[in-house]
Amino acid sequence: MDLPTLLELDQALVWHPFTQARTAPPATAIRSGRGAVLTDFQGRELLDLVSSWWVTLHGHGHPAIARAIGEQAARLEQVIFAGCTHEPAVALCQRLTGILPRELRRCFFSDNGSTAVEVALKMALQAGKNRGEPGRTRFLAFAGGYHGDTVGAMSAGVSSDFFGAWRELLFPVDVLPVADTWLGDGTVAAREAAALDRLDQHLDRHGARTSAAILEPLVQGACGMRMHRPEFLRGVVERLRARGVLVILDEVMTGFGRLGPLFGCLAAEVSPDFICLSKGLTGGALPMSLTVATEAVYQTFLDESIHKAFLHGHSFTANPLGCAAALASLDLLLDPACAAARARIERRHRTRLAPLVAASPGAARLRIQGTIAAFEVAAPDPAYGADGSARMQAWFLDRGLLLRPLGNTLYLLPPYCITDAQLDAAYAGIAEGLERHFSA
Repeated sequence: MDLPTLLELDQALVWHPFTQARTAPPATAIRSGRGAVLTDFQGRELLDLVSSWWVTLHGHGHPAIARAIGEQAARLEQVIFAGCTHEPAVALCQRLTGILPRELRRCFFSDNGSTAVEVALKMALQAGKNRGEPGRTRFLAFAGGYHGDTVGAMSAGVSSDFFGAWRELLFPVDVLPVADTWLGDGTVAAREAAALDRLDQHLDRHGARTSAAILEPLVQGACGMRMHRPEFLRGVVERLRARGVLVILDEVMTGFGRLGPLFGCLAAEVSPDFICLSKGLTGGALPMSLTVATEAVYQTFLDESIHKAFLHGHSFTANPLGCAAALASLDLLLDPACAAARARIERRHRTRLAPLVAASPGAARLRIQGTIAAFEVAAPDPAYGADGSARMQAWFLDRGLLLRPLGNTLYLLPPYCITDAQLDAAYAGIAEGLERHFSA
């Protein structure tokens, strides 16, 4: 298909996500991807600095993942997972539970990050009923958290301000503040103390009626890569545990090495009751997610009655192709070379990006955690989808850099295969943008 035909049909037939079609430019048509580079239909190379919506761990077209998918497709491409099992699913669960906190033992498959969260919310509510605490019906979330686009996930992420069109669908969720921080922040300790005090007061009033709390550990993604310290996360989890509130960690974005360590919970040395995984689970090759729960939670569902079972599932649960991709991705992730690559990216952020941001009067609040770096730029309207962020995105795209600002937050979240030279090209583009267009 030639490019004009492709774009004409795209505009006539396709409904793109998170896009206002009336004002958006034509979509960028991508023909291929290799490593950290995407190639469009005109042969132009684009450096993928957002890992294609945060999913691509090891780069596009990785031969080990592609080979694993092909070999599995020739053997078993799909089977119903209610009443059946298969080796790739069991092997994946075995390997994952070997690197997660040891209390997390029971793996429930679904299709994407939203459904992984939905599963955890439903499990938490039903677990309370199953163990004889039907009064635990409240949920707790944290300001700015985003957890997906299904109804339960939207309810938990209502404070992210993405879901105004569907407020009538959402159930009430209590929302408390997060003490976010950045490099050079001298007020974080006081704000952490205030936020934890608010949590104490809330739990004094509602702790006995709260089923679960959900939060993104250390980095809140969609609200602008807002970061908080491990000490704060530990303080939150300790307080929730003391009141019998189940802890759900949404590691859909933060998992699989994005923060340096393999998972945010390991970086912060906390162990949740549920962890939600997706995005990088398959190295970005196929849609798949997991909700991993503790054995204690699982035991509350065991009974002679079917009504205490978890009656939830998806057609492509534990799809063998996705499991094969995930196993291949884990092989790459657990190779010491991958840990070295992630550490190299973080060092590069700190040595090259930090001085660049510090020297720009239009940039502020630089924060770095593992492979993620983010900062804020001066903008008349900092809201998501505002003209300023669209203008930044288009400007960088014209220079071969695929960046997708979140409001007035510009961030880098590259695949682990990115080279120092490629990162330097990104920093040079950002420096030019700050100097010419995005400065105060």
